[in-house]
Amino acid sequence: MPKIRRSQELQPKPLFLERMKTLLENEEDFESYTQILNVNPKVSIRCNTLKISPEKLKERLEKKGWKLSQPFKRHPEIIIITSNLLPGELGKSLEHLLGYYYAQEIASMLPVLILNPKEDELVLDLASAPGSKTTQISGMMNNKGTVIANELQLGRLKVLKTNLERCGAANVIITKREGSALCEKLHKESFGFDKILIDAPCSGEGTLRSTPKGFLMWNINNIKQFSNIQKKLLESALKILNRGGTLIYSTCTHTPEENEEVIDFALRNFKDIKIERITLPKELKVRQGITKWNDKSYSEQVKHTCRIYPQDNNTEGFFIAKLIKK
Repeated sequence: MPKIRRSQELQPKPLFLERMKTLLENEEDFESYTQILNVNPKVSIRCNTLKISPEKLKERLEKKGWKLSQPFKRHPEIIIITSNLLPGELGKSLEHLLGYYYAQEIASMLPVLILNPKEDELVLDLASAPGSKTTQISGMMNNKGTVIANELQLGRLKVLKTNLERCGAANVIITKREGSALCEKLHKESFGFDKILIDAPCSGEGTLRSTPKGFLMWNINNIKQFSNIQKKLLESALKILNRGGTLIYSTCTHTPEENEEVIDFALRNFKDIKIERITLPKELKVRQGITKWNDKSYSEQVKHTCRIYPQDNNTEGFFIAKLIKK
């Protein structure tokens, strides 16, 4: 794979490397991680089954000369493009414009697979723009049931709307409100959801391969601020989760303050929830959540959460937790 040429300014900060070294299992693991940061991520797409089957999409793209692989036997809609494409070709192809596929990183597809939304359910996507996971939810529901897709920023809301229209996601209602405020409003109205996805705003450590400018933005104070926002979002969302319902909390970062600490906070404040073990495609290597970080200890249940590191599967990094309301 071709390597990204990084300028001196786009190098990891010493504190970032120190924290990652503490998180990873050994020196060899840490070296594998730092090496893969300099390698371009795989190009992956998700077939939009609302408009076309994976088999027919694969046939169309291969006729264009694209070389493809489908890494997960039980999920043929997940496709990796192994041939080199021209700049912009992925977004300008007729199949993309028609909404036959969504350009989406593999690790980003996993939270919705775990959420497993059904046709007759009411689902909330609390931080939905630009719409990758919202359209995935709609596809898995076959455009039945109802999805509430919430987004606060107007610019991102417009992108969300465009992607929903392109993909033909017709069972989605868009709302514009700060996430925790929306949940509190719905809670007062005794409104409840069968399933909720919180793909939380975060420090983005898991996306540094595709967005190396994130090295410049990385700041320990931002991590603390995000952690507070995430706890507030999760706390408010759990109030409107139905009994027996499922909430998926995910981030594209590695920091325990934004991951295990947030889940531990929920366990301590909501006695009627539990963490359920996560099942992902067997082809993926995943690691369990950690229960200690610096001077903090987390609930043993947090081990059932899932850490995905770039060096394990040649993907971006992700954290996923599955919460069930008893």
